[in-house]
Amino acid sequence: MYRAPIRDIRFMLHEIIGEAAMRAVPAHADYSAEIADSILEEAGKFASGVLDPINRSGDTVGAKWTPDGVVTAPGFKEAFAQFAAGGWTQINASPEYGGQGMPKALDTALEEIWSSANLAFKLCPMLTAGAIEALTHCGTDAQKQMFLPKMVSGEWTGTMNLTEPQAGTDLGSIRTRAVPDGKNYRLFGQKIFITYGDHDFTPNIIHMVLARIEGSPPGSKGISLFIVPKVLVNEDGSLGARNEVRCVSIEHKLGIKGSPTCVLAYGDDKGAIGYLVGEPNRGLEHMFIMMNTARLVVGLEGYALAERAFQRAADWAKTRVQGKPPVPATGPMPIIHHPDIKRMLLTIKSTTEAMRALAMYTAHQLDLGRGYPDAAARTAAQTRGDLLIPIVKGWCTENGIELTSLGVQIHGGMGFIEETGAAQYYRDVRITTIYEGTTAIQANDLIGRKIGRDNGAAMKRLLEDMSAGLNAIDNAEPSALAAKNAAIEGVAILRDATDALLTAFRTDPKRALAIAVPYLKTAGTVIGAWLMARSAAIAATQIAAGSKESEFYRAKLASARFYAGHVAPLALAQARIARDGIDCVVDTDAALIA
Repeated sequence: MYRAPIRDIRFMLHEIIGEAAMRAVPAHADYSAEIADSILEEAGKFASGVLDPINRSGDTVGAKWTPDGVVTAPGFKEAFAQFAAGGWTQINASPEYGGQGMPKALDTALEEIWSSANLAFKLCPMLTAGAIEALTHCGTDAQKQMFLPKMVSGEWTGTMNLTEPQAGTDLGSIRTRAVPDGKNYRLFGQKIFITYGDHDFTPNIIHMVLARIEGSPPGSKGISLFIVPKVLVNEDGSLGARNEVRCVSIEHKLGIKGSPTCVLAYGDDKGAIGYLVGEPNRGLEHMFIMMNTARLVVGLEGYALAERAFQRAADWAKTRVQGKPPVPATGPMPIIHHPDIKRMLLTIKSTTEAMRALAMYTAHQLDLGRGYPDAAARTAAQTRGDLLIPIVKGWCTENGIELTSLGVQIHGGMGFIEETGAAQYYRDVRITTIYEGTTAIQANDLIGRKIGRDNGAAMKRLLEDMSAGLNAIDNAEPSALAAKNAAIEGVAILRDATDALLTAFRTDPKRALAIAVPYLKTAGTVIGAWLMARSAAIAATQIAAGSKESEFYRAKLASARFYAGHVAPLALAQARIARDGIDCVVDTDAALIA
């Protein structure tokens, strides 16, 4: 059974970020550790009691397409009704539309819990939250009043409709047409890979659709964003006639089978009625609000499934008796005593803790960027959050694949058997490096928009802050000192890699693109080392002070020490690739590859 890692999440919220920092945003002045702990406890109960038990049926039965609409896996519809009734759809939304206005950092913690317990289920409220975000920022007052209250309450859900069969990631190639019809538009076209594009949870689905108004410029500059409800909404808020959008089919996938991935057809006859969001031809800009939210949340899915894989693998290792480990023993012992099993478990555990710290730190920067009183500090925080989002998305999901694979390995041959459950996390997490932008897209965003555009200023400021924080750590406890020294070495490595990247970028951007992913991984590994060093320093101080939770803090020190010895050194190899691995990519003729 899944157990939400509430104590570790509380450590991040209360000891790494801190209650005072959370309350520094006026909108969160009422935030308290007690409130957060209460929410986390209830979330843990819902995840283990409602979502985790139906995770298996989502995988084995999955969603089913019918001519009358998609039918979700057994238990999913009922779970969503409980999810909405419990107020979980309202956590991060604006109180103006029925939300609770909680910090993004706390919401990020909850997203992890939902993702670990049942990723396929969690994708529906995740996409709805993204649609709410886009509408909140770009919709008209009338659109907000019409759609947001029911989306926030969970009465309706939302989607993000971007790609098409011929377009893939190249959104400038989309062909869905928007034909003016009075003050509204009629849409014609087809969209693919639409998560929860149809389902039986709610009577209405609010699609956020990219389309091209007739006569608009070609390419991405001619794309607009539209609200296209599955069911039209009358002026009094009641549901009216069915709109011309239908689910043609759903995809048969490697994982997340409980989440219907739909092909949607718009405008079989007179066209699907759509409402323009924001200004014409600025749809991609508006959609990026939604995509940025999604990228952070998809990034945390990588470590959420690693956490779940760790729990299952650790439980297995504590009970599975195989062979005689090289320790004094009278006979066979559980495999957790084997050195390599310990190595694999510590790899999953320590890297997951580093990723959790990175994602929640990033979310806190977004909280500050959204509402901190001082304008300069607000801008700096937003810039840092924007810098970190592609690292969260790319590094955490790539790690998620490796770590869930280790979860299978720890089970041995039984891990390859579906009945043990270890394989599902491996299959489910595989999509996370692909959707909401592949790892290469995240890396290109990092080096192009976030580092190349400001000549590395935001990254250099982060490195300065990391150095200052590490130098301020004054704790000689061996594990804490090892973590500090590894992080200091990592900062120097990342600084040199950033200089090499900027040189390549200025010479020829395509040279920088050749090593963008290794650079992103270097950044994630080093920033993770910095946060693990901070964690170790806090843990060592608590132990020295005689904390009643010394076992928890000793475990934090063990994780930090292992990260320093086994994970942080990977940055050196990644940085060397980023420095020396350009020519072997750009100079190779594509004809020689295949």
